[in-house]
Amino acid sequence: MKKKERNLRFPSTVLVPVSHFLTARLHTLEKRKKEISKEDPFTDPSRVDDNAAADIEADEQFGHARTSAIKKEISRSIVSVRKALTRIKIGKYGICEECGQMIDTARLMAFPEATLCTKDAAKREK
Repeated sequence: MKKKERNLRFPSTVLVPVSHFLTARLHTLEKRKKEISKEDPFTDPSRVDDNAAADIEADEQFGHARTSAIKKEISRSIVSVRKALTRIKIGKYGICEECGQMIDTARLMAFPEATLCTKDAAKREK
């Protein structure tokens, strides 16, 4: 149950560097996602025509599963970063989505994309 939100806000002197950091992180993640996509053996057009041995096929399957898992995790991170940037723009950055209280700055330093305070994050993990 959400509590009434107060007009809590971090000062712009704090938010501007956080925004720059998150923007740089977003660009890095997007670049990494493209690089990983190129490593996926299933994107090789010649793969369709080859009659690879079973061990080569297994390597390709493993390579595809690996790159798919990495891309999925990177995509999740991209969404989190974009959400944090949006929360900065609308003045909700650093405010817990559950209880409406300020998220501890130590938590935000370790995990700038955090949308929940430590207490509510722990509740969600249970």
